[in-house]
Amino acid sequence: MWDKLKKAEDRFVEIEEEISRPDVSTNPDMLQKLGRERAGLEDLVNLYREYKKAEASLEETKGMLDDDVDDEMRDMVRQEIEKLETKMETLTESIKEALIPVDENDEKNIIIEIRGGAGGDEAALFAADLFRMYSRYAQERRWSIEIINANESGIGGYKEIVFGVNGSGAYSRLKYESGVHRVQRVPVTESGGRIHTSTATVAVLPEADEVDVEINDDDLRIDIFHSGGAGGQNV
Repeated sequence: MWDKLKKAEDRFVEIEEEISRPDVSTNPDMLQKLGRERAGLEDLVNLYREYKKAEASLEETKGMLDDDVDDEMRDMVRQEIEKLETKMETLTESIKEALIPVDENDEKNIIIEIRGGAGGDEAALFAADLFRMYSRYAQERRWSIEIINANESGIGGYKEIVFGVNGSGAYSRLKYESGVHRVQRVPVTESGGRIHTSTATVAVLPEADEVDVEINDDDLRIDIFHSGGAGGQNV
């Protein structure tokens, strides 16, 4: 475990050095890629550094027991040792949790698709409520929202809306929102006060990485056709 932590810290330092290089700072794609990798290591590295700091403090504090100190001071030192040992145990558990493999898509931007399901106009209103909920959550986390496509209903709802969410950890925070959502309430379209059940489906997809595709000319087949009749279309 400690070898992994040391390698993670070394890579974290390496990334910070790479980000500061002029050829990287002027390359948005590389900068974004390194930024995501850095964000994925930051919490783990901070825990490791905090553990090392506590470990050093513990050794220093234990050394005070060897000094010629009175009983009161010795009790204070022992209490401090207990606190540091407890802190190190807590940090060790946090580090173990942080070392659990994560989804490689967790730090990616996402595309969310919301579709009104069963319930007609009320389902469309429910889809709009979900969109507002995700939008406000994104604003709280300082993520940006971009509407890609929207098919509105006549009463302010959405039959379908597709939008992008850009921000660190967006996929890890929202990936479990995928699925069918259900609401039971009295719709604004209901004059009799009856409770209706409506549904909406949510799909959360990680944004695909841009890749350069090279097409070999030898792999292409080009066919040219001419019209058979006379006229302007005969080209």
